Amino acid sequence: MELWQVLVLSIVEGLTEFVPVSSTGHLILMSRVLGLRGPAIDAFSVVVQLGALLAAVFYYRRILIDTLTGVLRRQPESLALVRNILLGSLPLLGVAYLLGKRIKAVLFAPLPVAAALGVGGLLMLLVERYRRRSVPPYQHAHELPPRRALTVGLCHLAALWPGTSRSLASMTGGLIAGLPTAAAADFAFLLALPTLGAATLYELVKERHILHSEVGFVNIGIGLLVSFVVGWLVIAAFLRYLRGHGLLAFALYRIVLALTVLGLTMGGAASDSVVPRQTIPSTVSTGSATNHTP
Repeated sequence: MELWQVLVLSIVEGLTEFVPVSSTGHLILMSRVLGLRGPAIDAFSVVVQLGALLAAVFYYRRILIDTLTGVLRRQPESLALVRNILLGSLPLLGVAYLLGKRIKAVLFAPLPVAAALGVGGLLMLLVERYRRRSVPPYQHAHELPPRRALTVGLCHLAALWPGTSRSLASMTGGLIAGLPTAAAADFAFLLALPTLGAATLYELVKERHILHSEVGFVNIGIGLLVSFVVGWLVIAAFLRYLRGHGLLAFALYRIVLALTVLGLTMGGAASDSVVPRQTIPSTVSTGSATNHTP
């Protein structure tokens, strides 16, 4: 995997991780455009999310420090927030552990991604209509009762289908549970910490040998740095945008992208049988590898 390909995928990850358009779906589609396929590419698409995760940790560092301090002091608000984060993330972590391999084998392809993008876009239109007509009963995630926090966790399960978007699933759950849009986005970012953290670390440990030989740890480090910087910039911009706008623009983008991918796939231009497949030699001498087309 060449450095420029790592940079492209890392920028895509940073741009899409925290907005409701699906970073995994975009990474799958971009990998196909670049002609990259195989276990190493799928593993890198998961591991590179660690950079964006660290961006969220940095952006929310004050909330995290205050929450940790509050937990140590047994403050009710901090304890309630930690409880709700666990209820919002444990269902996803459990199902992902049980079905992760199956999901990769069946759903990491352009057609399932396009279907999820389209369905998610239509769902966002409904959510946007609901948001404009409802008055949120809660203002912050720690105010959610356990049952409503679990509702967010169950909605979060939809993120297991690539193209759905983790942030869309958790934000939708937050809106249904009774949070305003900005607070639902904040909660979605906080839910990324246990879910993305567990997924990336698990993938990094499990696939460390293939990542080392076919991507290179230097390239991985550069990719994490790039996704961190881009992700941090996107978080700030996205939250500012949500304070004055809704989700309509993202819904329309998803629908247009879904129709485009479906059109290309049905026409054969984006199918697995047509897109050139680049494999990566299993041995490298400099920490990266040069692709070739068989």
